[in-house]
Amino acid sequence: MGQNPDVRFLAPRTAAARLSRRAVLAGFGVVGLGALSACGRNTKMAASPAVDGKLESKLNLYSWGDYDNPALIDAFRSKNDVLVQVDSYGSNEELIAKLSTSRGTSGYDVVVPTGSNIPQMLKHNLLQELDFSLIPNFAHVDPNFTDQYFDPGNKHSICKAWGTTGYVYNTTKISREMTSWQDFIDVAQDEAAGTTSLLEDPWEVSALALASLGYSLNTEDEGELEEARTILLEKVAPNVKAYIGNVATGMIQGSFTLLQAFNGDARQGMSEVPDPENWKFVFPTPSANLWMDNWAIATGAPHPDAAHAFINHMLNPDTAIEQLDYIGYPIGIKGLEELAVKADLTQPELIFPTQKVLDRLEASKQTPADQIRTKIFADAQARSGA
Repeated sequence: MGQNPDVRFLAPRTAAARLSRRAVLAGFGVVGLGALSACGRNTKMAASPAVDGKLESKLNLYSWGDYDNPALIDAFRSKNDVLVQVDSYGSNEELIAKLSTSRGTSGYDVVVPTGSNIPQMLKHNLLQELDFSLIPNFAHVDPNFTDQYFDPGNKHSICKAWGTTGYVYNTTKISREMTSWQDFIDVAQDEAAGTTSLLEDPWEVSALALASLGYSLNTEDEGELEEARTILLEKVAPNVKAYIGNVATGMIQGSFTLLQAFNGDARQGMSEVPDPENWKFVFPTPSANLWMDNWAIATGAPHPDAAHAFINHMLNPDTAIEQLDYIGYPIGIKGLEELAVKADLTQPELIFPTQKVLDRLEASKQTPADQIRTKIFADAQARSGA
């Protein structure tokens, strides 16, 4: 893959290209979403609007490793004569620590926090308000991904990518039809006993049990969390083989038959196994996580004009399919599903839940009860012998 010298990737590219964004967030795994790279294609890019007639000559992007198509970054550089420097982090905590300790002097312009972390960042004045007169492509953002609880009115952020959680199973080992989290729990104790995996993520693990009980995935009620704990420790954990984010490898190895998974990672796994027809992904009822990563501008950004222009550039619907193809998850642009079908992307139904599914999803939140979830997760791992 060619790389323009004016686009500087400070993270080790050979490692970053193998890391799934969601696997990194879960703390484990190497899944090659970079295999969907659109590098080498003739990527057409509309002009970004210049601010006051001319942008600054540099832009510093701080994001997850390998989370943008380099061809799109290079197109922005070429069109606007802006040197783009890309630095990467491995967790929201790392991003927040960097911005907090620098007190507005980090030197970063555009950052990409996950939605559940934005309230904390706003409380500490780590993000600046956006000037939407400089981001006309915001008009193309799907209303499903605007005006979220973590940033009402999108004053500080715009959806960059989104996804949800479910599970994938081997239909040659599990013949029953599965639709719910309760089905997951039942099968983990039966056909998939000893061949089940859960995500290495306390919130997601607790959520599957809470959902099966019909409770809010973000509940802070200690009684409800105790019920979820009982289900996980007595029914699920004894049958779990591993807690992983590396869904593709688990599927390929053939040692797992039931895997809790982010939808894009499951799709990647199904594209790599020799028998994809034997695997099925479920958007389970009654609910699951709707996660969103977001474009934002750091407080004290030294190149705010270029930052706004870059965000506008990346929201261009003409190149949305290139970004989707590269990162493996959709960006929040209207009509992207139709473009994916026209582009003949494999299994678009795994990338795009139906509106019925979207309407029942619940975005994860940070709450004081996260300490309880972390303890439940640790106890579940111990019960599984992990």
